[in-house]
Amino acid sequence: MQATPPLSRRQWLGHAIALAGASGASLAQNQTPAWAALEAKARGQTVFFNAWGGSDRINAYLQWAAGRMQERHGLSIEHVKLTDTVEAVKRVRNEKQAGKIHSGSVDAIWINGENFLSMKREELLFGPFAEKLPNFAFVDVQGKPTTRLDFSEPVAGMEAPWGMAQFTWFADSKRVPELPRSMAALAEFAKAHPGRLSYPRPPNFHGTTFLKQALVELNADRSALYRPFATEPFARTTEPLWTWLDALHPSLWRKGRQFPQNAAAIRQMMADGELLIALTFNPNEAANEIAANRLPASVVSWQNSAGSIANTHFLAIPYNATAPEAAQVFINFLLSPEAQARKADSTVWGDPTVLALDKLSASERARFNASPLPGMVAQSAPAIPEPHGSWVDPLEREWLRRYGQ
Repeated sequence: MQATPPLSRRQWLGHAIALAGASGASLAQNQTPAWAALEAKARGQTVFFNAWGGSDRINAYLQWAAGRMQERHGLSIEHVKLTDTVEAVKRVRNEKQAGKIHSGSVDAIWINGENFLSMKREELLFGPFAEKLPNFAFVDVQGKPTTRLDFSEPVAGMEAPWGMAQFTWFADSKRVPELPRSMAALAEFAKAHPGRLSYPRPPNFHGTTFLKQALVELNADRSALYRPFATEPFARTTEPLWTWLDALHPSLWRKGRQFPQNAAAIRQMMADGELLIALTFNPNEAANEIAANRLPASVVSWQNSAGSIANTHFLAIPYNATAPEAAQVFINFLLSPEAQARKADSTVWGDPTVLALDKLSASERARFNASPLPGMVAQSAPAIPEPHGSWVDPLEREWLRRYGQ
């Protein structure tokens, strides 16, 4: 069975989104007749956007974006709320196995990491399309290299960057005046405060990221982490991690025999004083929570001094999308200065932008709030790229074998 739509259709779409070079001064300068033709073809289409639905703030943001799409392009955006992105990946995979190479049920998907790797390897993605979008001209590909590298896997235009993430801690400075700025210091902190620290149970992605942060810090030679999984390097590279966890767990909440289900639970336990430190992948999360009056202004955020795991989250289009034209128009809007600035606003979502502000006009830059807010990271640590996505499943399986009783 063909893994992609017929060539003539792909050729037409490729022609329809071919774009001239852009300076970043304004969106109007990035338009071409071909893009206008694509927008015209998209009008009236419905985009079934499959995205995690566990945040009221994110859901409200997507409702706002859907309203803009209806007003400006006559598009309908249906947010298909997922508990886990793998649900949509499996649906596309099943459609391919059933020979459904047109009129698929997923038009766009919020994705990164091992899910992107699976879809790319199995030829389940439409594209390349991302760098042909008009608003891609504003993306900070130099300062934010993970906009072209997803968990050490080249993106190759098969997904468009949407937001930035970096592993971050936060705590009430009144309870934690001395911040542990390494995984070694965190272990010492846990011993000094037994039962007051924990991390989410893998395969929750925050819990898995906790493991990866320790893994990179415990290995002077990280080279194996950035190559596809192989059994012998995995055993050798993860051995220091299991030794470290064996020593850490007796000092954790419930002596490491149980783990909170997710980062939201840990955040609430920290707010209640049961735990002392919370963790997140959004450097603005504590500021967002302070702005919403759910955390006190004494909460501070920080990242490990030697660097912390960082990545980009993306938007992709399945190979058999029913409305690939409308999906591109929608994704292009989500990359616009207007949409990115609203997403970065801590009162809306607080998700860091993928754009290079120096590529924007003065009026576009003014949309972004440059003033630091209480709870924001005072000084960002160096970004450590994610290990190759193929390491995620073996790492989670081995953790569950050892500690998931």
